[in-house]
Amino acid sequence: MPPAPLRRRYSAATKRALLDVAAAQFAEHGYAGTSLDVVVAGAQVTKGALYHHFAGKQALFEDVFARVEEDAAARIRAAMTSAGDPWDQARSALRAFLDVVREPAYRRVVLQDGPAVLGHERFREQEERTSRALVHEVTERVLVASAEVVDPAMVDTFSRILYGAVSAAGEQVASAADPTAETLRVECALGVVLDGLRQQATAGLRLTDPVAAP
Repeated sequence: MPPAPLRRRYSAATKRALLDVAAAQFAEHGYAGTSLDVVVAGAQVTKGALYHHFAGKQALFEDVFARVEEDAAARIRAAMTSAGDPWDQARSALRAFLDVVREPAYRRVVLQDGPAVLGHERFREQEERTSRALVHEVTERVLVASAEVVDPAMVDTFSRILYGAVSAAGEQVASAADPTAETLRVECALGVVLDGLRQQATAGLRLTDPVAAP
């Protein structure tokens, strides 16, 4: 038997190879069109090695889905943090997101197959940890930096509304006959929303929670 550290490295490399091949297969052929035989052949491992790491095809897809979502969130966050003030960061994050949804892997794995394969509840749980959390972070930055008073409950409400708008925008771009043209329209439309919110904030916006107000 090889030493434990070597076995762990081999096991990690095997899992990584399976995920790499599966990600490419799911992106190109979709969940229904992906064969586990093709995945193990591409990763140059046995079926037993696959089942050692994953309970089956759905479990493999769930890990690929999480990887695609996390990679997208990391790219969006990098674009956001490289910008200037919070409003510029919000616009940079939006542009990065619209770039992401135009990529075949994100469109197929997250937008098309994700809800059906994971189910509504699991799909939403994953979104809460990645894309929804990122929208909340962006929303909190712009509101806290600009408004005179910001209640955390109102930040959450704003972020959920904006997340709905951003999600709809992403689906609009991903399904458009001309994604480039639709990206420009969406960026313009959401830019108007951000500009309006910025003007309100500059004028002394106070986001107090009406439920908690005396």
